[in-house]
Amino acid sequence: MSDGENLASYPTSSRNQVKRRHDRGFYDHATVHRILDASMMCHVSYVIDGQPYCTPTFFWREGTKLYWHGSSASRMLRNQSKGERVCLTVAHLDSLVLARCGFNHSADYRAVMAFGTAYLVTDADEKERAVVAMVDRFFPDRTASLRASNTQEIKATSFIAMEIEEASAKIRAKGVADDDEDYELPVYAERIPVRTVLGAPEPCTRLLPGVTRPETLNGYREGRLLEDALRDAYFLQYPKG
Repeated sequence: MSDGENLASYPTSSRNQVKRRHDRGFYDHATVHRILDASMMCHVSYVIDGQPYCTPTFFWREGTKLYWHGSSASRMLRNQSKGERVCLTVAHLDSLVLARCGFNHSADYRAVMAFGTAYLVTDADEKERAVVAMVDRFFPDRTASLRASNTQEIKATSFIAMEIEEASAKIRAKGVADDDEDYELPVYAERIPVRTVLGAPEPCTRLLPGVTRPETLNGYREGRLLEDALRDAYFLQYPKG
């Protein structure tokens, strides 16, 4: 993480400013990017002819720019290629919180909303980099060992990019938080941690003899948190953050 990222923040406006619980809102690059980089799936919201849509898709970050991809025939990409305003969101559920009254039941979480204008990646060099990045961002150096994508495969895949104009992170990490007088009640309360943990790799049953798992996948090992593996992979691919 660069010093610039530690100091920089996204501008705030009525669009991205956290309205309730201001103490949970963060706008600095470091916090926003850390939450984004711990995920590979986002939800992209947009409007077509007055009808709102929200599409889940894989994405990645390069500096303050976000990329996602999909079929060239998809409704989402066809619409966003015209320079549409979009909101991209990521959320991590960290715990379930059971309090002493229904009102105080909650969850610990980390979430980001990022706003900007989406555009279709048409520049040949940028698209060539994106073809590599959509694999290597998650699995560093893997593309070099793969069969090269053919012309039809590349033609069938489109990429959308968006410079983050505004963004906010919202974090709750306080666990059980009852009213003071409720702590005197004989009611059980607890915090239940939630984690996405990697299972044991399951090699393809049709691997050729002698083909073994490369060391570059060691970060994705059984028992490790997915978000840790994804974040480490990001900094291997983008050392400067």
